[in-house]
Amino acid sequence: MNNQCLQKFDLIVIGGGSGLDIATAAAFHNGLKVAIIEKDRLGGTCLNRGCIPSKLLIHSADVIETIKRANLFGINVKGFSIDFKKIISRVNEITDSESDDIKKNLMEVDNPKLFSKECKFIGEKKIALRNKKEKRDYNDYDDDNIDDIITAEKILIATGTKPNIPKIKGLENSGFMTSDEALRLQEQPDTITFIGGGYITCELAHFFGSLGTEINIIQRNNLLIPSEDKDLAEKLTSIFNNKFNIYLNFNPELVSKFKDNNKKTEMFNVVAKNIDNGEIIKINSDQLIVATGRIPNTSSLDLENTKVKVNYNGFIVVDENLETTMPGIFALGDVVGRYQFKHNANLEAKYAYRNILQYDKKQQVNYTAMPHAIFSFPQIAGVGFTESELKEKSIKYNKSIYPYNKTGMGHAIEDNDGFVKFLVDMNNRKILGCHIIGTDASTLIHEVLVIMRSGDGTIDSIVNTVHIHPALSEVVARAASRI
Repeated sequence: MNNQCLQKFDLIVIGGGSGLDIATAAAFHNGLKVAIIEKDRLGGTCLNRGCIPSKLLIHSADVIETIKRANLFGINVKGFSIDFKKIISRVNEITDSESDDIKKNLMEVDNPKLFSKECKFIGEKKIALRNKKEKRDYNDYDDDNIDDIITAEKILIATGTKPNIPKIKGLENSGFMTSDEALRLQEQPDTITFIGGGYITCELAHFFGSLGTEINIIQRNNLLIPSEDKDLAEKLTSIFNNKFNIYLNFNPELVSKFKDNNKKTEMFNVVAKNIDNGEIIKINSDQLIVATGRIPNTSSLDLENTKVKVNYNGFIVVDENLETTMPGIFALGDVVGRYQFKHNANLEAKYAYRNILQYDKKQQVNYTAMPHAIFSFPQIAGVGFTESELKEKSIKYNKSIYPYNKTGMGHAIEDNDGFVKFLVDMNNRKILGCHIIGTDASTLIHEVLVIMRSGDGTIDSIVNTVHIHPALSEVVARAASRI
């Protein structure tokens, strides 16, 4: 290691997602010497394997659902065809082009300096880098397999997460997919089995299912999306049950492959056992997608060579200012694990930038009214507490639920499943939670977010606002007026 030249920077950013804004701002606006380390495509999970490609795909599914429902409005569509490869290629061209542009722009400047390499800590603030493409023993750090050694007083870790793979007999060598590969699948499967029933499964099931693929979902819980408010989870589970093959309270125990003589291809077989009564089921499908959550990208960083601590799940421990247990090293985004959403990572990036640059005037992150959305069909959006959480905390609340189809626009668009649910403090009328399922739920909830984060936080702010009639937002206003 003595033969390696130690390069010194003012700031090192590990991860090419939300940390990019901090790196470029620190270099261009503050004159710091900055290094960016990213072993994969630039743009992070969101651009390459997450929210952007998945929503591009899902829009195609939304269009198909509109066509399927056209007869409700007196429009008879004789037929349509699906060009699966065109759908996939459109998505890949958009995301790959944006990622390539980011890399091109970085390669044209000396600062920030991009290192397209793998990295590990070999000291408290010393990082060794190696070319990912070369097949070398990554557990053995010596002069022969280290390309660069860099150091900085300030370091930001924004390495994101990766799919969690459960320990199921036969799964490891079966050739299964995660959401990463599913977004780039070149041929539409006849059948797909999903292991897991969270938001990733619900979004991908909507996409493939709308295109005509038969969907199987194996879920350990008694509901899909069990972390959502129970009323919404029950409604979505019911809707999906009418469209797909849902196996609730089942635990997958064995995965195998077999040759289908009719299709002349290999098929997946999943054996699952009912947690309650021991019933055994066997499910065959063309593809198997594992979507059982995500885990942090920390195991390869050798953080034990620093004072940076991780929790029992591997997420990096940070304080209210996003600083780790090692002074001068910060972390943000999914690798922290507080809220695994891109919009949260963007919020944290603003605070991390300030706290790294103005170290003596660090500011606590304000997570008030952190929302989320699931782009299934129907959409789901939520903010604040669920009703179950309020009961667990013994917080007194009032609630109201108002259906879409009791409004003019809700009736016009024939949304007979959607509703808005409010949970409000009994004493001060502050909004404790809002949960929406239905058309444009991800958009409708923003009225509530502004009230909770920037307004007085009370339900009266919505009640006293004049809403356009008969816009869909009336469903929010009417749900609010019921409390």
